[in-house]
Amino acid sequence: MNIADQFAKVVAMIGSVAILARRQDGAAVPPAYGAEPAIPKARPQSIPTLKMPTATGWEGDRTPVPAPGLRVNAFARDLEHPRWIEVLPNGDVLVAEAREQKGTIRSAFDYAMYATMKRAAAVGDSANRVSLLRDSDDDGVAEIRETFVENQRQPFGMALVERTFYVGNTDGIMAFDYSPGVTRLTGEGRRVTTFQPGGHWTRSLIVSPDRSRIYCGVGSLTNIADKGMEAEEGRAAIHVLDLATGESRIFASGLRNPVGLAWEPTTGALWTVVNERDGLGDETPPDYLTEVVDGGFYGWPHCYWGQTVDDRVPANPALVATARTPDFALGGHTASLGLCWMPDGTLPGFGEGMAIGQHGSWNRSKLSGYRLIFVPFENGRPAGPARDILTGFLSDDEKKSWGRPVGVALAPGGGLLMADDVGNVIWRITGA
Repeated sequence: MNIADQFAKVVAMIGSVAILARRQDGAAVPPAYGAEPAIPKARPQSIPTLKMPTATGWEGDRTPVPAPGLRVNAFARDLEHPRWIEVLPNGDVLVAEAREQKGTIRSAFDYAMYATMKRAAAVGDSANRVSLLRDSDDDGVAEIRETFVENQRQPFGMALVERTFYVGNTDGIMAFDYSPGVTRLTGEGRRVTTFQPGGHWTRSLIVSPDRSRIYCGVGSLTNIADKGMEAEEGRAAIHVLDLATGESRIFASGLRNPVGLAWEPTTGALWTVVNERDGLGDETPPDYLTEVVDGGFYGWPHCYWGQTVDDRVPANPALVATARTPDFALGGHTASLGLCWMPDGTLPGFGEGMAIGQHGSWNRSKLSGYRLIFVPFENGRPAGPARDILTGFLSDDEKKSWGRPVGVALAPGGGLLMADDVGNVIWRITGA
């Protein structure tokens, strides 16, 4: 059987799995959201459901749909797979443009996965740069665009500390000399820490409130340590780098793919959004938002949502017993990536809480995510159901996506900025 025949067979099997999952779960199964989510019993899949819409970009005058009382406009267009946003003290907006790279194809399923991801614009050539956007006349649209730094290796997270600018590449954190107001960095930079590349490749960065440390999210290599735990050494964790000594260590572990990082100002706690494992069903387990404590273990790969054991993984009861339960479920496979603390007054009618960019699922019978949401907070904790900020990224029939939300940041001058890596746009959200 040639690769084309194998591919056709795998696609047919994947479709059957999706139909069966939908029949088993049924339309009445609610999304797994909130502090006490209803998580369906795991149904391990021999072949994970593979479903993604075709990426089209925004057609004509179409834009995302803002919640009542809000408006949205394009801050910048025609970017190249914009993923993450960092706003500098002078109001310059930095955007990391990078994309997942094609891996080695070893099976018909790998081929099917690659073909599906390519159709959804999720894999391909990577720009490997950070661009600078400047809105000099404060009209909410950037009229200046420069290449801030280029020739990186899948850059993602960014951080400025005094006169040093840090970039989270997939293979480590780079440091560059920075002068206020420059539109381009000079020099090749220096590596300050090294990570294993590949797998979940994003490396988000956030600076501690006292500006002495940088925290970095490093996702797992595989779904559930499929290549063994030795291959996952140093991964599925949040690292912390001491800027004075250059020493780094794992701050928290068992986090399959911790992407967005944010500080909650009332308690001073670090929070993250985590993409959970695949192959157990549409809502099992949910992605989540959680406080991250020093030394905390959050279950991966042995268990999920506290101490629910994943029987596909070699047993480790002693480690499972230490697993912490996340704080707030965000729905199964929503691919919640972007995270930003939103102070009261940022958007009318929303109060304070976390803004979360949900990139959207690829492994569900019915797609989820594809929206920018808000989780309200009171006294340092989630307080109430999630609310939509932006929707309209996915067609009603789930066959195409005009855009996909990723990074979120506070916009200079007020409101939010959100990266859209299918629409190749940075959207600006403000009051109407």
